[in-house]
Amino acid sequence: MIESAKSMIPSSLASSLEPVLITQTNNQLSDIHWFRTDWQRSGATTGFAKWTSSDGEESQVVVKLPVVKKELRWTRRMQDANGISPKLFASDEKLNGYDLAWMIIERFPVGPLGTHWEDANISRISLAATLFSKSASKYPVDQDGKREDWKNLLKTAKNSVRENHIENESRWKKAQTLLSRRLAGLLELWRSRRIDQWLHGDVHLANAMCRTDDPAEMVSLIDLAEVHAGHWIEDAVYLERQLWGYKSRLKSSRPVHAMVAARKSLGLRVDEDYHQLVDIRRSLLAGTAPSFMQSEGDPRYLAACLLQLETSMDRLQLK
Repeated sequence: MIESAKSMIPSSLASSLEPVLITQTNNQLSDIHWFRTDWQRSGATTGFAKWTSSDGEESQVVVKLPVVKKELRWTRRMQDANGISPKLFASDEKLNGYDLAWMIIERFPVGPLGTHWEDANISRISLAATLFSKSASKYPVDQDGKREDWKNLLKTAKNSVRENHIENESRWKKAQTLLSRRLAGLLELWRSRRIDQWLHGDVHLANAMCRTDDPAEMVSLIDLAEVHAGHWIEDAVYLERQLWGYKSRLKSSRPVHAMVAARKSLGLRVDEDYHQLVDIRRSLLAGTAPSFMQSEGDPRYLAACLLQLETSMDRLQLK
């Protein structure tokens, strides 16, 4: 449950704007309690509150402010997507005359799924991510895909291995050297991928919520600030990467296979050579992980990244 979050930090900005927000929502909003979660990465402040509809019906809601306009735009767009994203009660791009986007969404009684592990979590989240992409397909893809600077990231990662004397330093150096030698060719393949769909972009266990505790309940994905154009493998490997440090969970759930199964079940395209793109993405993410020691410096996770890098590069050499 989200109530288990620590860091219950009140926001002076949110508190000062609270009366204005209540007035702007015609007094339908009340009983706001502000907090921040351990996993919250954006600058938004979040609050639990009560919403009273015009006919007197009360609902438990979540208030977020400020939110980036992309998140607000996609939350609005996904309101007709059969519950794959949170219900939006109210929103605006201004507050108290300032350019400050905010929104009020439903409060999910169950989740995030990451707080309680079940082997079915990954297949359920994979289906949700696929449903998101399918629902979003009604909007034209009007942007290029993300273009990360892998060359500089790898350079930083190499320096980090050396400076921090990461465990298995010699293996890291050998694997990263091989990745460097093959980087241009791998990037040519990666950047030729199809970029013809919208991705959630932050398919994280902490962003997976449910409306009931029924194990068959559809998962809804919150936090749409990272939605972007790309290839489904980006979401699949992003989800998989969260389990690299947990061998038993990874073995029992197999996120990429779960995403493939979800796409096939919904009639979406799966290229025959997707395995190659998966291994390229794994190699790039694993090989550059030491660049982010503050967020990805856990020894168990780094050891798993090294293994992913070595095995993915081995498979790519055989092709």
